[in-house]
Amino acid sequence: MAKKDDKNKGKGKKAKDAHGRQLIAQNKKARHDYLILDTFECGIVLTGTEVKSLRQGRASLVDGFGQIDGGEVWLHNVHIPEYAQGTWTNHTARRKRKLLLHRYEIDKLIGKTQETGHTLVPLVLYFLNGRAKVEIALAKGKKEYDKRQTLREKQDRRESDRAMSAARRRQRVKA
Repeated sequence: MAKKDDKNKGKGKKAKDAHGRQLIAQNKKARHDYLILDTFECGIVLTGTEVKSLRQGRASLVDGFGQIDGGEVWLHNVHIPEYAQGTWTNHTARRKRKLLLHRYEIDKLIGKTQETGHTLVPLVLYFLNGRAKVEIALAKGKKEYDKRQTLREKQDRRESDRAMSAARRRQRVKA
């Protein structure tokens, strides 16, 4: 098994994460700015040049958001740059793209997004078994003090973990 991995090491093969996904883009700031209530894995309708551009690992989810229009879910402002070798068939970088979900998931999202403060935010764009997928989240915007509180909790957790590991190291040295 290790020999097979070594063969593909320098050949441009993208690494896969623990879920078997080939990561393209990630929106790390979304988890800081929003309280994530629920996540959904969606297919995404793309043109050929968009897929080729994604295979090169080029995309940005930073300004992206989801919107429900006419019983369909659409992804807006996700930047997939034009394919360098594309001709007149090339796509526009920030066009709206349709997301593929089951009807019951769309109905659930319609009910939840009508509540005040709820929005759809893309978290991760990846390939799974050769198909482009996007993970969207039903999220609620955080206030500034909520963001500070989350940061403070994260720092406190990190400090306590450091103190615990230091105490364990001291015990091992004594024993």
